[in-house]
Amino acid sequence: MPEEKIEKKPGVCIPWEEKRKEYEKITGDEELIKRVWEDIDNLAYIYIWFVLIAA
Repeated sequence: MPEEKIEKKPGVCIPWEEKRKEYEKITGDEELIKRVWEDIDNLAYIYIWFVLIAA
């Protein structure tokens, strides 16, 4: 069964909408978790580009 494709914005490795599917239930503040995930994901994206450019 093919998976649903989610459009990725520039600067994103794994969009929150895709990551959210991994969790059945979030008991805390979902907006806070989303913001932290997006911050970490953005740092990963920057790191990947840094490694590619520095090599």
